[in-house]
Amino acid sequence: MCLIMEAADDDNNGGVLVAPSNFSMVEDGIYRSGFPKPENFGFLSTLNLRSIIYLCPEPYPEENLKFLEANNIKLFQFGIEGKTDPPTPMPKDTVLDALRVLVDVRNHPILIHCKAGKHRTGCLVGCLRKVQSWCLSSVLEEYQKNAGVKWRQRDLNFIEAFDTASLRQCLLSIMYRYHGYGFKRKRLVHEEENVQSPKPQAAKV
Repeated sequence: MCLIMEAADDDNNGGVLVAPSNFSMVEDGIYRSGFPKPENFGFLSTLNLRSIIYLCPEPYPEENLKFLEANNIKLFQFGIEGKTDPPTPMPKDTVLDALRVLVDVRNHPILIHCKAGKHRTGCLVGCLRKVQSWCLSSVLEEYQKNAGVKWRQRDLNFIEAFDTASLRQCLLSIMYRYHGYGFKRKRLVHEEENVQSPKPQAAKV
């Protein structure tokens, strides 16, 4: 799916804003997509992103890094292999590190992406949904909807087995807590300002 919008300002000379492939809003301040290309930069600028979570091991392209630097966007890279032959298991600890970044509202608005925005991204979003107390059937349904015909049983197994208790200490350490659970609306409440969050490994921008 490709989202195209009319440019609203004169600086774009009446052009169009093209979203990355598989772009969608996870919830307020959290977005997901496939790998952004230069033609998507105009659209991404409208999101006022603070951060990007990149879930691939390959180096970020130089032109993308320049876009991040120009827009003061921080890059968090978590190198998860996406090989299917032989299949690479999803690394729990790496997903947990990425979740630490994702649940910290100081990093929002934030975009999550891998290459296609389906499997690695879908697993991370699925684990987030479990933290948000979504019922498992809804979590897996969302994953399959975004992965389409290429959904992977091992991804569903990983999401189902993911232990949300492993994130509890992280949530306490950064003093954020989920309130208002529900299918359509969740929100993060910042309980305390002067708290240092764990620093994940991040690519320099």
